[in-house]
Amino acid sequence: MPRLLVRALMAAVILVAGWSPLGSSAGRAQALNPNPPAAPVRLVFIHHSVGENLLNAGLFAQFNANNYYVTDTYYGWPGGYDIGCYTDIGQWYDWFLGPSRNTYLADLYDNTYIHESLTNSMPQPPGPNTVVLFKSCFPNSGGISGSPDAPPRISSPTDGNPIWGASSGDTEFTTVSNIKGLYRNLLSYFATRQDKLFILLTSPPVTPDDQFVDGSSDRARSINTWLVNRWLDNYPYNNVAVFDFFNVLTSNGGDVGSNDLGAAGGNHHRLLSGRVQHQVQTANNYSAYPSGDSHPTAAGSLKGAGEFVPLLNVAYHAWQGTGGRPLFMGRSPKALPAVDLLLLE
Repeated sequence: MPRLLVRALMAAVILVAGWSPLGSSAGRAQALNPNPPAAPVRLVFIHHSVGENLLNAGLFAQFNANNYYVTDTYYGWPGGYDIGCYTDIGQWYDWFLGPSRNTYLADLYDNTYIHESLTNSMPQPPGPNTVVLFKSCFPNSGGISGSPDAPPRISSPTDGNPIWGASSGDTEFTTVSNIKGLYRNLLSYFATRQDKLFILLTSPPVTPDDQFVDGSSDRARSINTWLVNRWLDNYPYNNVAVFDFFNVLTSNGGDVGSNDLGAAGGNHHRLLSGRVQHQVQTANNYSAYPSGDSHPTAAGSLKGAGEFVPLLNVAYHAWQGTGGRPLFMGRSPKALPAVDLLLLE
């Protein structure tokens, strides 16, 4: 098991940081801020084909319109070691915690590559990429086993999480408990880089034909609901958030070519009346926008882009201290006891 990880209680981090789980009265009263950053910000998006569809469907233009200068990673990025090929949930360990993370992340923060033939509408701002978006592709919603209510696996140097480095096809390791544990493990690195904002986009839903473990789509739903409500319980910093892309893609406007962006009903993760709304009104855990497989149609991508960008701005301003901390982007109104973290050497 890699030697770089040791286990410590999150309570110790909270004590050092001097952070209260409830926050100050001023912090609680501060309104969410959905405005674009005041000056251009460098953003890098780790993704594969569904992310490519998102960018092409208008997300790239919306990023630029909101003052984000965009670069990305893709299959084969960068030349030499191709870490861009590996974006399954278990492989976030390799990116952010594994023995080669310093090499990978140095290239990520300095990245100027854009996979698509897209051009930013603004000059490149100085300095490194500071906003990091990362998303696994839909196979990660198709092969999950275990109890939907299982708690996060607690790992240690002598008892590592079996999902570390695993692919979505390693179904013996892709359990609900291991996946939740992996996401908690990532907080160990994120806590050391408060100069960066990390936003997870949950894995898109699959069609029934692309589900290769029975009941996986229901388990994916349970994990993503946990991410929205419990992932950041008592995490003391504002540099991590989650967008439930899975939920957004599970309702449509009547058919796969029509979305329900802006509709009162349906499934959403969006800013509504100054608050974050995570609504599950349509009982469906499969893709509502299939395009012959689980890649969403343009209508689904447009809905995802439209609901995500305001929440990105909210998360950005919470991180910068120029807006309130949102609920339902990793936290719910009632926090649970402190989480266990793996602290880096």
